Amino acid sequence: MALLHSASTRGEDTAEDNDGHRSCLLEIRAGAGGTEAMDWCSMLLRMYQRWAESAASRMIRFKEVKVTDESPGEVAGLRYAALLIRSGADGMALATAWLRNEAGVHRLVRNSPFDASRRRHTSFASVSITPLLDDEEIESEEAQALSLSPDDLILETMRSSGAGGQHVNKTDSAVRITHKPSGIVVTCRSERSQHQNRARALHVLRSKLRERYLRERRERQASMMRQGGRAGFGSADRLIRSYILSPFTLVKDIRSGLETSDAIGVLDGGDALHEMLRAALAVPLDGCDSSLESHDPTSNGLGTDP
Repeated sequence: MALLHSASTRGEDTAEDNDGHRSCLLEIRAGAGGTEAMDWCSMLLRMYQRWAESAASRMIRFKEVKVTDESPGEVAGLRYAALLIRSGADGMALATAWLRNEAGVHRLVRNSPFDASRRRHTSFASVSITPLLDDEEIESEEAQALSLSPDDLILETMRSSGAGGQHVNKTDSAVRITHKPSGIVVTCRSERSQHQNRARALHVLRSKLRERYLRERRERQASMMRQGGRAGFGSADRLIRSYILSPFTLVKDIRSGLETSDAIGVLDGGDALHEMLRAALAVPLDGCDSSLESHDPTSNGLGTDP
């Protein structure tokens, strides 16, 4: 509890470091590896979703856990997925505090089920975390500074798919909003009505613009100080964790150094993953080596083994 509180309030003199209490949007994007990487993207979505949904058994009661968007791969898996985790009322269910250090590159090494020769493949996916504004903050001074002009938005509707019954599949309820000045695109298809999806997409867009503004401010400050800025929530250039399923089973958290052979327990979002998230609470946001090569326990580089 003390570690979680520390993580949620670390660096209270800056707005971006005081976001631990916020709900968050966890986004996963398939990286190098083709179909294998897209399958890895779907595996990570399942891992985080199962962890968040089972958190109540650990006295962590998130208010809402929902997949808000996903883009399927051509053969299997997902190119992209977005998972909303809404913080709860108790002092433990702080979504951003638990997950902020998950932002970065996650690597999987396994014998590919999509390779007829069952060769060993290395796949990558990137995770980004966007702390979400509280509802009452939408009217705040900071949010006003990031106000959205209708002329800057491209609003598109489309036929939704997936869970939600017949209604969601027969109407153009899904919404995609493009913010022209920044190029940020947000899609929401999880709600039953177009109005609800539009409201949620605008909420996420405002939060992403705020995160972009804070990131650019950090970069400007770092430039003035003539030193490299630290990796932010959305950094995709640092290796966070390696998941080795072949030739041995090992999950290694690069930040905390914690290792476990219970790879299945981690990928199932169980206690093994929870312990890694707990250990990461004590790690500074910039306390991660960005080198991929230096942490390769299989020492065979990228892609497919010969």
